[in-house]
Amino acid sequence: MMRKRKWFLLLLGLSVILTAGFSSPSKNKPPKPDDGIQDVVIYQNLPEVERHIAGKSVQMEAIKVYKDGHFTKTDDVKWSVANKKIAKITAAGTLTLTGKSGIAVIHAKSGKKSDTAFLTVDKKGKASFRTMKQKRYKLADYAVSKMTIEEKLGQMLMPDYRNWKGQNVTEMLPEIEQQVKDFDLGGVILFRENVVTTEQTARLVDAYQKASEKYGMFISIDQEGGIVTRLQSGTDMPGNMALGATRSSKITKDVARAIGEELGSLGINTNFAPSLDVNNNPDNPVIGVRSFSENPQLTAELGTAYIEGMQETGTIATAKHFPGHGDTEVDSHVGLPEVPYDMDRLREVELYPFQQAMNAGVDAIMSAHITFPKIDETKVISKKTGEEVSLPATLSHRILTGLIREEMNYDGLIVTDAMNMGAITEHYGTVDAAIMTVKAGTDIVLMPVGLEAVRAGLLEAISSGEIKEKRINASVKRILSLKIKRGIFKEESPDPIEDRIAEALQTVGSPEHKAIEKTAAEKSITLVKNAENVLPLRGLEQSAKIVVIGSTYNQDLYNAIKEKHAGTSVINLPSSYQLTEAQKVQLREADYIIIGSHTSNVAARLPSHPQMQRINDLIANYEAPAIAVAIRNPYDIMSYPEVDAYIAQYGFRTASFKAAAAAIFGEINPSGKLPVTIPNDQGGTLYPFGHGLSY
Repeated sequence: MMRKRKWFLLLLGLSVILTAGFSSPSKNKPPKPDDGIQDVVIYQNLPEVERHIAGKSVQMEAIKVYKDGHFTKTDDVKWSVANKKIAKITAAGTLTLTGKSGIAVIHAKSGKKSDTAFLTVDKKGKASFRTMKQKRYKLADYAVSKMTIEEKLGQMLMPDYRNWKGQNVTEMLPEIEQQVKDFDLGGVILFRENVVTTEQTARLVDAYQKASEKYGMFISIDQEGGIVTRLQSGTDMPGNMALGATRSSKITKDVARAIGEELGSLGINTNFAPSLDVNNNPDNPVIGVRSFSENPQLTAELGTAYIEGMQETGTIATAKHFPGHGDTEVDSHVGLPEVPYDMDRLREVELYPFQQAMNAGVDAIMSAHITFPKIDETKVISKKTGEEVSLPATLSHRILTGLIREEMNYDGLIVTDAMNMGAITEHYGTVDAAIMTVKAGTDIVLMPVGLEAVRAGLLEAISSGEIKEKRINASVKRILSLKIKRGIFKEESPDPIEDRIAEALQTVGSPEHKAIEKTAAEKSITLVKNAENVLPLRGLEQSAKIVVIGSTYNQDLYNAIKEKHAGTSVINLPSSYQLTEAQKVQLREADYIIIGSHTSNVAARLPSHPQMQRINDLIANYEAPAIAVAIRNPYDIMSYPEVDAYIAQYGFRTASFKAAAAAIFGEINPSGKLPVTIPNDQGGTLYPFGHGLSY
């Protein structure tokens, strides 16, 4: 009886203790420091993180994991290392190798929570962290298990706030901040209207990250280089076709690294670049010089170099536009292009650069609003015409899941091209298209039209069982895993914005980056034709007269030529391309005529176009040698093959004009090679792929 009573009292005491342990804290009692915190883990232990140390030191990071699933980067941690013969660590977490081999045990403690990482250094000096397989390190899985369905969908929606009530958005607005919170947004995309100066851009990006309540945001942009350059400050790197003309993986990687460094300093962590479209159709209205080449192997080689350079800076790279937008004659911004080829051809050409990018570990793939009937022959009724139309890649389960996931074995992020483009909105409807692309396998719906309606439609589709929550969970896990991999966290103690602005001002447009820009531009210049060695214009008399004539971007060409020769005048042609009598006299008195030729579509390149008619008039009816500079597309010479000399510069940024001028005057020896074939008007070849002259 006495023994039973003792057990009763013991159980009663345990009950009191346990009840007290699980009771809610008094309103007057301050919360304990660990309230709400599930765990503290070392960042380098997470499965998404690179295990190897490239240099002699690494910055250790600690992550607080909360009971509701979200996680934050914390500085509230004490660091120590057990074997100081192998490595030493500062109070701020900078771990430095001593050069000796062995195992170092790194310990992190925050309050009552702690974690341990194991660093192995072999006899060759290679250092790596031990792979940790415990469940506590699977932060993405844990977060997904705790998130509401609204929070999950928020991670999958990436709107743009280019304008608000008719004004460009250059600073955070209360209405936008509230939308970030209300829709639990996981990311936004910025455009040229949003990013005016370095300081302003850094502040805007910082405000977006602060607006997010639980998770770090993807801050994305299309900073391809060349004609698609969004930042209004910094370096204007030559675009992909210019890089293709250099034939240099090193230059390409340097360019991408510089772009990544500039974006990273501004807080922009995601770049929708590079374009891996194989531009084997000269009539392509939307890709053109955004492509590295018409050659799949060269496109793949330079594309993977670009991706490596970008991702080495910690900036997410995105290969686009899958399965390939290069062989199209319709712009998907306004229509629905079709690529009619079978899988054998697609694997050999269009898909080849994407497969190489996937093999190289590209972070994300962007789908194209293009139909591929030989891959997916599904038909739906167009909301625009009422007729049957094919499914574009963006809406195709066969392409996004069957091809990308299952056949090409890619498990990275899939993001749509902009969902406000005509190819989608007109035929499929804004809400229905969002539902279709998520069902097909998309992880992020980019620029949905009608944020509230799209989310409501997706919620209804999930509620009805049309979209399984398992499908949503897979995407959200990929999103959070990539954020972990690239260090995109909410931070307990972010660096002061003024410090980040100071860093950005040092990085964006730095002398080092300007030097890369200059090298890339100069190495891209392609001398396609040089009849009777009219170039270079070395040793000109001061009295020699040069006339620079053209329309679009002609003033930029004139400025670059004028820097080299004082006796240069300009004729900026009107839209009619008509000459005045005074201008005709000016041209008759010229010793050299330098023509700025600019086209962005087939219509402008036809011999019947007024621009081309004027150029042929200049060639035929004036005595001075005619030197043409193709400012954008290298195909322009198809319409005026009798020109005396022809240079392709592949873009309209300042560095490209300066490089073309330097080549014209012999300050550099042009070394670029055509990344595309220039056909003639009989269906043959005017200039072959790889052609390029030097002095």
